[in-house]
Amino acid sequence: MSKHTNIKNFDKSKRYKKSKRRAHSRHIKAVLCLCCCVMLIAAAFRFFKYESPSPPNDTEESTWSLILVNKWNYIPDNYKVKLTELKNGEAVDERIYHALQKMFNDARKDHIYPVVASGYRTAEKQQELMDEKIAAYESEGYSSDEAKSKAEAWVAIPGTSEHQLGLSVDINADGIRSTGDDVYEWLHENSYKYGFIYRYPKNKTDITGVINEPWHYRYVGTEAAAKIHEQDICLEEYLELQNGI
Repeated sequence: MSKHTNIKNFDKSKRYKKSKRRAHSRHIKAVLCLCCCVMLIAAAFRFFKYESPSPPNDTEESTWSLILVNKWNYIPDNYKVKLTELKNGEAVDERIYHALQKMFNDARKDHIYPVVASGYRTAEKQQELMDEKIAAYESEGYSSDEAKSKAEAWVAIPGTSEHQLGLSVDINADGIRSTGDDVYEWLHENSYKYGFIYRYPKNKTDITGVINEPWHYRYVGTEAAAKIHEQDICLEEYLELQNGI
């Protein structure tokens, strides 16, 4: 074999090795790229799962949606809530998010424009509201005891507010395209279809312990909401009927 032939064979071997290294490098890059894509997809999935939580499972719904909280029944010490933040900064229990969103979307289709004025509240926030109300009555000349008593008719004692559950919202009008009366009327007629109830009717104050609040709506699930609406009863009465009391 000639010297020239040896050089040619050496060049071919060299080119083969380079080609093999390039192929190996491309393979590694492809694997790394695939791993990055998988990680990005997983991250996006987690993000959207948090922003748009799945609707609640109807078979498990009654275990949490019908919890009774009022001036005689405090929130359980072990109660925990997972929140979803709304566009305006308010937050609700993630399990009622879809129902609330659908209710608002359908209201807008009827040219009614509601807004969530207040959603979830911490115990600290609830206490702050109570202190402000008491101070307002004291400034009108009421004694401390009188101011506290009158304030409790408007503001729930911390630990007894449905807002701390994350299942209740105060709903007002946007003030531009709808009035408060427009919104309250639409909600009174339609909210039960989405699992919400007019929680504190004016004719049930002696049972609920709260004055009429046409803006306060509570999620109880569609089945319970339909029965409460049809029978014109409050949550306390519904639970008594369910428990056979």
